[in-house]
Amino acid sequence: MRSTELPKTALGHIRVLDLTRVLAGPWCAQNLADLGAEVIKVERPGSGDDTRSWGPPYLKDQDGQATSEAAYYLTANRGKLAITVDIATPEGQQIIRELAAKSDVVLENYKVGQLKKYGLDYESLKQIKPDLVYCSITGFGQDGPYAHRAGYDFIVQGMGGFMSLTGERDDLPGGGPQKAGVAIADLMTGMYASIAVLAALNHRERTGEGQHIDMALLDVQVAMLANMNMNFLTTGQSPKRWGNAHANIVPYQTFATADGHIIVAAGNDSQYRKFVTIGGKPELADDERFATNPARVRHRDVLVPVLADMVRTKTKQEWIAALEEAGVPCGPINQLHEVFDDPQVKARGMEVGLPHPAAGEVKLVASPMRLSETPVQYRNPPPMLGQHTAEILATVLGYSEQDIATLSGKGVI
Repeated sequence: MRSTELPKTALGHIRVLDLTRVLAGPWCAQNLADLGAEVIKVERPGSGDDTRSWGPPYLKDQDGQATSEAAYYLTANRGKLAITVDIATPEGQQIIRELAAKSDVVLENYKVGQLKKYGLDYESLKQIKPDLVYCSITGFGQDGPYAHRAGYDFIVQGMGGFMSLTGERDDLPGGGPQKAGVAIADLMTGMYASIAVLAALNHRERTGEGQHIDMALLDVQVAMLANMNMNFLTTGQSPKRWGNAHANIVPYQTFATADGHIIVAAGNDSQYRKFVTIGGKPELADDERFATNPARVRHRDVLVPVLADMVRTKTKQEWIAALEEAGVPCGPINQLHEVFDDPQVKARGMEVGLPHPAAGEVKLVASPMRLSETPVQYRNPPPMLGQHTAEILATVLGYSEQDIATLSGKGVI
């Protein structure tokens, strides 16, 4: 399965058995695949990963017709090989055990204890592969009072404090808690899991010892609050929501322009003076209520509406050009069509295309990891359901055509 003709990769010697679905686990597996690992994605026969049906939108074929591949599924499954196995059957469990024995890493995100009844938990697989790195991803971890609860990103964003910090101030229109626009708890758990797997592999290389990794969405959501955690731990006071404003700097927020929105991050008095001068309001820098940042913070409710009216007099691009020339930190709030048309994004090659069996080609977002000696490789598009089942069973496990036909006839694969 592993081609010797591919350019050298960081993880080309590693095989990952991916029993995960939806986002956190597949995101981790995709990172490992991008770094060169051979990733075998295991799915339920007939339906597969839940996200295969999370559409529309669906990938379109060359005639503009929707295929069976949901955009959500395409997000996190690049570079993998796909096999369908019913792990509820004894034959399916045996296939997973055989694949695990030939793998370096197993990723799973089943409910706590669910795989034990199939003999596919860490302790069971460790008996046949002592140096196995086994990563479990759940909502709340392998222990604690919530361990057996299902984990959902949206709920974890609330439970873990993120939504208490995100959203407009309660005393302003639209105030209230707000989730992130993407599933950040899932995505960050996938990232932390990737790091943990690499650390465990490094430990194994030095000692020959495998281990179990216990990743929880709630743990990650709490950990990633960074300075807001420390603001609480050092004061005992829960931080408040500030929307798109800054608690300690004014103006450091979003503004509506004549045709869109921009961010202005005036971090000192000089930058603020340049900002209001460009806007035709230099007197706002001389007014004692606004002349210094502490004064602006105290009088933000008076100043910000005046600045908002000022910013609406120019277009987004007019403001960006003038502020950049003056050295005032700023940036546009881009919609995604503007993001992928941005010259910097284009220069960095953040959109890649791969041949796809159903669509001809699929456009994907590139990995942000740039390694000089072992660059990311885009080898395979997100696989079709069960696309490589026969190939994997034959080449990795040595099953005969008759063996494969028999398993297929029983609905095991």
